[in-house]
Amino acid sequence: MPTKLLTRKPDQMKPTSRFAHGGAEERERRSQWRALHVEDIIDPQMPIVDAHHHLWARPDDRYFIDDFLADARSGHNIEASVFVECGQFYRKAAPALMAPIGEVEFANGIAAMAASGHYGNTLVAAGIVGTADLTVGAEVAQILDAQIAASSRFRGIRLTTKWDADEDLNTGRYIVPPGLMQDADFRAGFAQLAPRKLSFDAMIYHTQIPELADLARTFPETTIVLNHIGGLLAHTRTYASRKDETIAQWRASMSELAKCPNVVVKLGGLGMSYLALGFDQLAKPASSEALAAAWGPYFAHCIDAFGPNRCMFESNFPPDRDSVSYPVIWNVFKRFAMRYTQHEKHALFYRTAAQAYRLGLP
Repeated sequence: MPTKLLTRKPDQMKPTSRFAHGGAEERERRSQWRALHVEDIIDPQMPIVDAHHHLWARPDDRYFIDDFLADARSGHNIEASVFVECGQFYRKAAPALMAPIGEVEFANGIAAMAASGHYGNTLVAAGIVGTADLTVGAEVAQILDAQIAASSRFRGIRLTTKWDADEDLNTGRYIVPPGLMQDADFRAGFAQLAPRKLSFDAMIYHTQIPELADLARTFPETTIVLNHIGGLLAHTRTYASRKDETIAQWRASMSELAKCPNVVVKLGGLGMSYLALGFDQLAKPASSEALAAAWGPYFAHCIDAFGPNRCMFESNFPPDRDSVSYPVIWNVFKRFAMRYTQHEKHALFYRTAAQAYRLGLP
């Protein structure tokens, strides 16, 4: 069955960061900008699973194991992490359907390097989220089984399905048609996940949350991990004029989605510049107090709706470094989480991610 996803050509790609094409000089400038604000580490012994990060070597950017470990060793106790697909190191000679196996192989190699202890105690990529084109229907089983065979750390897939009527917001590697999660072929592919105990990371916009809820209700045996609190666009150009209405819509949709017990939520992703919260444009980076005040109400609603046992903090690095450094972003989460009990904080920072991705950690 042919795919229903068209890959964007290089000249069709839209940057998700306004710093994406600045090259080495821009990367260094942003690194110096982040260094303008340094904080003492809050509760440095708290064990953390970073539930979502990427590793890549792009023409305009690089974030590899050494870069991630430099961040992970900056003061917080990052015991393990989950690698999430980002279109890296596909098999060059493989058919399009099977090419993403290369990314799982790459991430597994990184994980093996970290597990050797040569780089310290952080289990980088202890869980691996790959990708697969679900729009080919049941044929997707071929790549799912191949990825399971490629790595014992493979836990599920992410296929970005975010779509908005504002074409400027459609920044993914694929041209996604509206209503994709309702497509019969997509769902035939999705049906292949549960029998293999694979999860689905959902990368959507807030307007698509009802569509995701319908998918979750249809496939109650599949764990769905909602990325970045559901892609709230309230501050972007299209939605800013009705920001309060948009946030209210997001809150209602999230409360309804929370009725699906197979859905868990990642708390983070708000540092990306395209979401237009503006912290990337300050003369000096914001403090953890300021970011916790701005992001906290969104996190609080997710936790109120889903409970701590179905929410997990994520760095979303490197994308979130548009607005904040790695040590400060975890200070943001810890400062916000001071209102919760130790048991609840352990779920938010460690247990939910470890269980959702079956990491086999203590």
